[in-house]
Amino acid sequence: MKKNQLLLPIFLSLPLLAISQPTHQYACDRTDPNSSQFPFCNTSLPYQDRASDLVSRLTLQEKAKQLINSATGISRLGVPDYEWWSEALHGVSNTVILSAASFNESLWYTMGQVVSTEGRAMYNVGQAGLTYWSPNVNIFRDPRWGRGQETPGEDPLVVSRYAVNYVRGLQEVGKEGNFAADRLKVSSCCKHYTAYDVDKWKGVDRFHFDAKVTLQDLEDTYQPPFKSCVEEGHVSSVMCSYNRVNGVPTCANPELLKGVIRDQWGLDGYIVSDCDSIMVYHERMNYTETPEDAVALALKAGLNLNCGSYLGDYTKNAVNLGKVKESIVDQALIYNYIVLMRLGFFDGDPTMLPFGKMGPSDVCTVDHQLLALDAAKQGIVLLHNNGALPLSPNTTKTLAVIGPNADATNTMLSNYAGVPCRYTSPLQGLQKYVSAVSYEKGCANVSCSEETLIEGAASIASMADATVVVVGLDLFIEAEDLDRVNLTLPGFQEKLVMEAAKAANGTVILVVMSAGPVDISFVKNVSKIGGILWVGYPGQAGGDAISQVIFGDYNPGGRSPFTWYPQEYVDQVPMTDMNMRPNATANFPGRTYRFYTGKSLYQFGHGLSYSTFYKFIKSAPTTVLVHLLPQMDMPNIFSSNYPTMPNPNTNGQAIDISAIDCRNLSNIDIVIGVKNAGEIDGTHVVLAFWKPPRSGVRGAPGVELVGFERVEVKRGKTEMVGMRLDVCGKISNVDEEGKRKLVMGMHTLVVGSSSEQQARHHVNFRLAKSLKQHSHTHLRKTPTTKSQCHSESFTRMELQVKPTLIITFFLTILIHSRLVHPRNLAGSPSPAVPVTNRHGENLFERGSEKARRGSFPARCHSKCNQCMPCMPVEVTVRVEEQEENEYYPQVWRCMCHDTMFSP
Repeated sequence: MKKNQLLLPIFLSLPLLAISQPTHQYACDRTDPNSSQFPFCNTSLPYQDRASDLVSRLTLQEKAKQLINSATGISRLGVPDYEWWSEALHGVSNTVILSAASFNESLWYTMGQVVSTEGRAMYNVGQAGLTYWSPNVNIFRDPRWGRGQETPGEDPLVVSRYAVNYVRGLQEVGKEGNFAADRLKVSSCCKHYTAYDVDKWKGVDRFHFDAKVTLQDLEDTYQPPFKSCVEEGHVSSVMCSYNRVNGVPTCANPELLKGVIRDQWGLDGYIVSDCDSIMVYHERMNYTETPEDAVALALKAGLNLNCGSYLGDYTKNAVNLGKVKESIVDQALIYNYIVLMRLGFFDGDPTMLPFGKMGPSDVCTVDHQLLALDAAKQGIVLLHNNGALPLSPNTTKTLAVIGPNADATNTMLSNYAGVPCRYTSPLQGLQKYVSAVSYEKGCANVSCSEETLIEGAASIASMADATVVVVGLDLFIEAEDLDRVNLTLPGFQEKLVMEAAKAANGTVILVVMSAGPVDISFVKNVSKIGGILWVGYPGQAGGDAISQVIFGDYNPGGRSPFTWYPQEYVDQVPMTDMNMRPNATANFPGRTYRFYTGKSLYQFGHGLSYSTFYKFIKSAPTTVLVHLLPQMDMPNIFSSNYPTMPNPNTNGQAIDISAIDCRNLSNIDIVIGVKNAGEIDGTHVVLAFWKPPRSGVRGAPGVELVGFERVEVKRGKTEMVGMRLDVCGKISNVDEEGKRKLVMGMHTLVVGSSSEQQARHHVNFRLAKSLKQHSHTHLRKTPTTKSQCHSESFTRMELQVKPTLIITFFLTILIHSRLVHPRNLAGSPSPAVPVTNRHGENLFERGSEKARRGSFPARCHSKCNQCMPCMPVEVTVRVEEQEENEYYPQVWRCMCHDTMFSP
């Protein structure tokens, strides 16, 4: 969607707005007796009845002309023209990817509110519509994608939460919002559905690309943001994409459109095509024989509106040829009109309605400009700091500012941006702190195809107390319809950085202005480069945001919303490979932090601060009891990976979500303490990751973000952060058939990214009731005092047998109390428990690698060291006897008080 777009000019300059007069049109003019008496103008009737009445009055030709973005007016009914296409991706505050780096849901919601306020103001002066095709909620799957800047990053949870908050901010009516109300402030649209993230790469373009996506990847990566948009954000529109998914164009796929969006998720709104998508799959993909076939396919699939002309040109003929029923056309129009009615378009003079008085005074306000600055500051990520940052304005008397983006203005706005009130470039921002500033571009532009300007840049660095080098990318390198082919800095930018650092008299601060990651590993061993910032495309106030961080007036707290891959990654991985999971056989390392097995420059969630923060888990459950729905067929609730009926509480056993009583399943409520041990106030992003049991669902992510919160902590103070984790929604895995499973056994919650101090907690998931005739549990006494931990050993034996088989086990536990003392556990492991089968064979001497797991592992010591000295031992024995095979694994676990740990 690129040509002829109507951009929402957020923060439009006041002089331009001041000369604009209200020119918007509306239906149901109360002063016109010929039209105001129609039932569709009666605001006391339900929207469905009003929309149905309007559609019933249209001819087939008129209906067809209402199915496109530039809808033709119907003068005899008093309905004016309406342009459905307006954009409100991010205004001019900063790129979406930088906003996502703030990990601040309240910020995202507020941004939506401001954009919708200015959108209404623009509508009232005839410069915008009421239906905005934003946000972009595609996953930033590949670092080369040119439109990654429009997205909230690579993590499905972050993208989903951004989508929900931004959509609600746009749509909700009232100061506090009311998502349950029918009224809309403006209409939002989540795009591009689905598995869309290839624009133009090495001869492959979005108009021909067929995304081959597994059911597993579709369910747990590509679909969640759209599902959240509809079910939680109550978005009023979804846009289907250009590409095909597994051979079928998304805008012609009834399973994806009507089946999933409309029927499964319950969209209350309309489905629109990306611009000219119907034409694309007919003329470029050759997917249909005739244009009439193309429009019939789209309408029957569930498409309601065409950005483009195909539905307007060919729908009438398609109906007359019997390719699609007119009732399907009617239903599409009803969905469209209901949204316009929720916006008040059919309620008469908008100046008499809510938001009707908004105008120039509501655009580019002081508060809105401060929000643009704050949003940019919250997203800036401090990637590296050896103590050089923040710079002191008292000791930095001379400053060299270098780089092709050092005096950037329009570049900072990214794409789909509005007209700013004003710009503050990085150079202008830095000049507010140091009076003696020297500036050299070093490169004529971001492409930096010549090196003639590098010498002059190095020269000013040699004479300054400090040097700031601003490099990166722009829309000539990464953009819609333009994917990158590598991750390195363009042209001679790398040489510019190295020469400036080599010549520099003082410390060098490197600022990377880009949407996607850049391989800057070449600076790793350059000691003069004392700090590195990633600033995205920071918007109209970007210069002030960057300078305030560099000089310490703002303590950075942003976190990287994507993985920083090395150049070798893109040399190895084709952008067109849609698989998320690693494949060792194919030498495929996987994608994003959830699956990537290779090395990275900086990991997802990385971000430093000028303060030092410590985290601890104050409270969290140790056990979650899982209740099944009544009258479930027990043998069918488990994962198909198990050939026989297993013990339901075996570590790693997967149970289908459809069998679980999710409504009555307790959430995981955790409270995390955050202490600021630094010298200055700051904000800290608390990231909660989840690690499922190693066995269970094949292809499960090694780690996954399940919660996050940004909290402000004063120096020397401690703040508590609460998180509620939905077990069925967030703590479940997706199997290869695209079905969600909840894995029984020991799960691990990890608070903190891999580059910071972490806190861990273990939660045991168990079925609330034992399955009759399938398991038997015997629990010996458990320790109640620390002295008992020293003097006794405690074991737990869990046996699973077939109903027709009776096996007697004699367990001899000859572990002296000193063996469970922590000092002794650090050494050699305790002896295995001797257990024999019916043939008198020792189960742990049969040569089975799994059977040999009976020895108590020494690493239990490190797992439980926070609970010392209380460390009893748990032994689990599971038996399955088959005719030709016997499987006797033994699992040892540590237990400290009421917390169980898996080694």
